[in-house]
Amino acid sequence: MQRAKEKGRDNFQIYAQDMHIRALERLTLEQELRYAIERNQLELYYQPQVSVGEGRMVGVEALMRWHHPRHGRVSPMVFIPLAEESGLIEMIGDWALRTACQQAKRWQEQQLPALTMAVNMSARQFLRPTMVDEVARILQEIGLASADLELEITESLMMVDVENGISAMHALKAIGVGLSIDDFGTGYSSLNYLKRFPIDRLKIDKSFLIGIETNQDDLAITLAMIAMAHSMGLSVVAEGVENAAQLAFLRAHRCDEFQGYYFSTPVPAREIPALLEKRLEPVDSAPADLPG
Repeated sequence: MQRAKEKGRDNFQIYAQDMHIRALERLTLEQELRYAIERNQLELYYQPQVSVGEGRMVGVEALMRWHHPRHGRVSPMVFIPLAEESGLIEMIGDWALRTACQQAKRWQEQQLPALTMAVNMSARQFLRPTMVDEVARILQEIGLASADLELEITESLMMVDVENGISAMHALKAIGVGLSIDDFGTGYSSLNYLKRFPIDRLKIDKSFLIGIETNQDDLAITLAMIAMAHSMGLSVVAEGVENAAQLAFLRAHRCDEFQGYYFSTPVPAREIPALLEKRLEPVDSAPADLPG
């Protein structure tokens, strides 16, 4: 049954021994994930968000990592979907939000330069009726200003329950929390919905950046997203920047911020202070007809 669902439903799959083995492995991993927090196996890494114009860090995105005692590092591509399907994502998401806010406050107490803390939210977590009150309570308990927190929401998440999602976003904005749409361009929200979202930033999915050097369509789409966001008064963050040519392109077309391996991979919290000293030298602007 599970294999049939994975194949898109409305089909049948014949039982095979490997299905049984896979099901057992999945059940075991789910049970181990339930205890991962109390066993201190989960950790947040932080990927710098960098000003395109200035070449310096202005924020970080908190990303979850699972260090399994037997399997080593378990990919988020494996355990995040598992957490969402099993309902564990709410517990894990709550832990991540509180931990990220605590870390942001710790950096402030160390008198480091100001950084915005971006935290991803799952659909289950975001659409929970008590979500806004819980975010406000965490910020108050930790002593972190709401302006220092940004919640990242995917397009597909918002389409789960558009009206309640928009209401939640307005409530978050009312308490001063920043909002961004993550992986923009990969979901299926219409522009009619987008204009109703009280967001601050769009994050362009890395799949478009990968293609701008060779694909005219990816180039055109990326330019259109930057122009559209700016016309709506939104800032733009490009994900997955891996080389100087991509950064030059973003500078030439006034993208606001970027994140990606060209500046830094996601790192443990202890490595962030050193990265705050890093500056990228200006690079020559790339022409608009970059492909070819």
